[in-house]
Amino acid sequence: MTPPDGTPVRVGVFGLLGSGNLGNDGSLEAVLGYLRTAHPDAVVDALCGGPEVVTARYGIPATRLHWYRGEYRTASRAGAIAAKGLGKLVDAFRTAAWVRRHDVVIVPGMGVLEATLPLRPWGFPYALFLLCASGRLLRTPVALVGVGAATIGSRPTRALVRWSARLAAYRSYRDAQSRDALRAMGVDTADDAVFPDLAFALPTPRPGGPAGPPGLVCVGVMAFHGSDDDRARAAEIHRRYLDGTTRFVRTLVEDGRPVRLLTGDACDAPVVAAILDAVDSPLVTAAEAASLADLMAETAAADTVVAIRYHNLICALKVGTPTLALSYAAKSDALMARMGLGAYRHPAREVDADRLLEQFRALEKHAAQLRRILVERNLAATRQLDRQFAALTTALFPAADQARARAPQEAP
Repeated sequence: MTPPDGTPVRVGVFGLLGSGNLGNDGSLEAVLGYLRTAHPDAVVDALCGGPEVVTARYGIPATRLHWYRGEYRTASRAGAIAAKGLGKLVDAFRTAAWVRRHDVVIVPGMGVLEATLPLRPWGFPYALFLLCASGRLLRTPVALVGVGAATIGSRPTRALVRWSARLAAYRSYRDAQSRDALRAMGVDTADDAVFPDLAFALPTPRPGGPAGPPGLVCVGVMAFHGSDDDRARAAEIHRRYLDGTTRFVRTLVEDGRPVRLLTGDACDAPVVAAILDAVDSPLVTAAEAASLADLMAETAAADTVVAIRYHNLICALKVGTPTLALSYAAKSDALMARMGLGAYRHPAREVDADRLLEQFRALEKHAAQLRRILVERNLAATRQLDRQFAALTTALFPAADQARARAPQEAP
């Protein structure tokens, strides 16, 4: 798209991108695909957590999100605390200067309006608030596209999230629960829409890829310690999750089933190592996935999937593999219900290996029926995301939308 004065539109993308979380990067990839198809002349760059990775992987210029490189490390010394404080002030000016250079800013997916994992208010919530406030002040529309939200207990975090959402020019959500949560936090969501997660817009691996060994089960794991409200019980929650998951994997191995461990973030590696050490069998291997495409290929090769990370679930469901969710948040429950597998959920905070195995057996028993359901639900998700991108063009790129309306229509 090119504005009337002939200057290509400048689009910024924002978030914890390139930082090791495959789901976040998948959302970015989906939005870049939309921009390259619908607005190929747009000039795109990023303000993100891992600029070197984003530039190398996606070929767009990128700037580091935070001035202070130790932003997400715990500061205990006076010098580090002072540097963090100074960084908050510097980031206010850096963010505004970056926003000023753009015509549109997009926050692609991600759970940017939730605290279902441990989160400090002056980290990413503060950065998002700076972005949205700068957009409103400088009249650069900021779009929160297909984002996740959840009711937040921490008052400072809740306030920052609420004001970020209010200041955004466009909002859409990846599930109805996210919209309801934001409404409960005091945001008027009457004009906001719900669409499937952006990752459903990514290309699906072609059939006929490498087949896994007979009976392969992919088990997605996570460095799970509960939510932001569970900090006091974090160690207990993690131990219970890890013990239950390890017992489940050991039982599969005792039945002669090969198991492939999947992750979704660099921080999950210790969980993989703990399970490999505890089970100690050649039937258990670990995947080295660098993208959602890699995860989709892994899950497509499996007979069944049991996973906890939200985007591990999406990858498995998107390729049509029967999947059981270790659910730790409403977003997982909503996803499984949307895809017709709402009955196949197990609480991540209270993993009961015997009950999990029972649910797994039921999943396998109905695998053929579930595969047919997933084909239908994936087609519906694709159609809905086409509408999401059309709505985004109308909201953020009115010049292109008007030009398309004036163009001669092709004969049917």
